[in-house]
Amino acid sequence: MSLLAILARTALGLAPAPAPAALAFGPTAAPAATAAAPATAPASAAEIVDRVQQFYAGIKQVTASFRQAVTNDTFSTTKTSDGTVWIMKPGKMRWDYLEKKDAEVKVKKSFISNGKYLYVVEHDNKQVVKKSLEKDLMPVAVSFLYGKGNLKAEFTPELDTSGKYGEKDDLVLKLAPKQPSAQYKNLYLVVSRADYHVSQSIIIDSSNNVNHFRFYRPDFQTQVKDSYFEFDERSVKNYRVIDADSPRDNTGSLAQPAAKP
Repeated sequence: MSLLAILARTALGLAPAPAPAALAFGPTAAPAATAAAPATAPASAAEIVDRVQQFYAGIKQVTASFRQAVTNDTFSTTKTSDGTVWIMKPGKMRWDYLEKKDAEVKVKKSFISNGKYLYVVEHDNKQVVKKSLEKDLMPVAVSFLYGKGNLKAEFTPELDTSGKYGEKDDLVLKLAPKQPSAQYKNLYLVVSRADYHVSQSIIIDSSNNVNHFRFYRPDFQTQVKDSYFEFDERSVKNYRVIDADSPRDNTGSLAQPAAKP
């Protein structure tokens, strides 16, 4: 799977909800201000998608904690991860997956994008994968988070009334890709009636695996530092750095850059 596909499966939705006790780590963020509900509710799924995109077009940055639950349909197993996400316009993102051992919390893996490059930093494997974003644009399922792209151009929306996702008063969108995709069989967005932020996102892929995100303690006001979105390869001297844009060698492995002095 490509790095952008991984990020597309990761970076969806930001919303307030009661945080579980296990998410006591990470930045302390004030609850987001919630706009008053409009006098008239949108009449169609397409209108709700428009309101969602308007909400994210109107924010400059956000910090939140998240919980991700990935369910493998074949083996009926679910893996849960916790972490912190930062997003800032234009096109900057950072996702830190956190691991708690004893009383210490450490970053296990990070997705870091400064708008030009995407870095996937795996501390357990001591490996960094670098990908140019000038050659590969962010998919709209990611870019709408910072006010770009058009979900309706790539997905056909409809209201989901099954009650499987969200709470009683939530709006639930079911988005089907207009072009066949292994990454998305269906994408569900659980949307607040109050201001049309996304409270949960659920990705179901072509193999019926489920990637479910819930987000907690969002802060849309506090300025995020530019340095959060930069990664210095020299900071991990003992890590293997892979350039995902390099041609592959005869073994099928990515060619490695020359050793740094």
